[in-house]
Amino acid sequence: MAYPFTHPDYVLVDELLSDENKIVRSAVRDWVNRSVIPVIDEAAHQHHFPRHFTRELGEIGAFGPFIPVEYGGAGLDHIAYGVIMTELERGDSAIRSAASVQTSLVMYPIYEFGSEEQKRKYLPKLATGELIGCFGLTEPNHGSDPGGMETRFKDMGDHYLLNGAKMWITNSAIADVGVVWAKDESGVVRGLIVEKGMPGFTAPETYHKWSLRASVTGEMVFEDVKVPKENLLPNIKGLKGPLMCLNSARYGIAWGAVGSAMDCYNTALQYSLERKQFKKPIASYQLQQKKLAEMLTEITKAQLLIWRVGVLKNEGKATPAQISMAKRNNVEMALRVARESRQVLGAMGITGDFPIMRHMMNLESVITYEGTHDVHLLITGADITGISAFA
Repeated sequence: MAYPFTHPDYVLVDELLSDENKIVRSAVRDWVNRSVIPVIDEAAHQHHFPRHFTRELGEIGAFGPFIPVEYGGAGLDHIAYGVIMTELERGDSAIRSAASVQTSLVMYPIYEFGSEEQKRKYLPKLATGELIGCFGLTEPNHGSDPGGMETRFKDMGDHYLLNGAKMWITNSAIADVGVVWAKDESGVVRGLIVEKGMPGFTAPETYHKWSLRASVTGEMVFEDVKVPKENLLPNIKGLKGPLMCLNSARYGIAWGAVGSAMDCYNTALQYSLERKQFKKPIASYQLQQKKLAEMLTEITKAQLLIWRVGVLKNEGKATPAQISMAKRNNVEMALRVARESRQVLGAMGITGDFPIMRHMMNLESVITYEGTHDVHLLITGADITGISAFA
């Protein structure tokens, strides 16, 4: 059961948004209400991603909204990207993940590091959803330490030969193109655009997940894959490239997590006003009011934090550490709100009649991917002390 959504905005954060931001949010919110909410619970139950969503996400401008218009994007600012992610994750983390990967991990590196030919070839079709993309960085043996990656490629004269494997890749089984990070013969990390159908490239799907069940997750396996030399991203070397992509994705996640929290809070509030015990709505009891008040307080703090980071990002001032703080804080907040909301609903909270357990299970992945909860804490620690705890 999905209650009509009322946007929580306790300190009038909306007044800080531009009219353009609000128009974009309204369009995406309408799409989520119309297309996602009615089907997403069943999709999660069936471990199924509704493929028609990709073209619809393209139609509403959710792919590459900050990419310039000349390359198929909408040319919007980073706060517009953020409010889009919030609305999509209010629907489900899987929908936001699909848009986040397409935007920050595929379109962004092609735009930022690619040749003009690569931009013209891929970006317009990625923007419309005609092409689906994925991002290959994490490996079976290397998650938080991407510098240890074992995927490598060799220069064979007229092409590169790629070998290795990537794991936990959103969209991999349905992707037409992948931005893959691998080490060259000198051990330098480079980005390659790999296309579906290249001999030796397979992308088996990962099943039996308890989380992100409406998302396509899989592997990328490369066995002597011949990659044309024009598919190398020419304008980046080293781990700086994938880490810049992750910063963009983490920023979107920090906005998106607020959407999950808002949906859980809205569900708990509406249920508490309807549900009666001892002849009164449970919303009239002190402990339920405490839960609701604390949830709204945390959501409000997260809204202000990510809005400020969005302003800094628009100004080119947002640091990776600031983005890490926002991602860590907002996802942890959303998970706490989901758990408290479930308690407000009692036993009904564990059923598929309400979205809370779906959000809670999704957030268990979101708190780990694009940098684990602990790694983001250590990024902040290193930033404030000047001492890295990673080595």
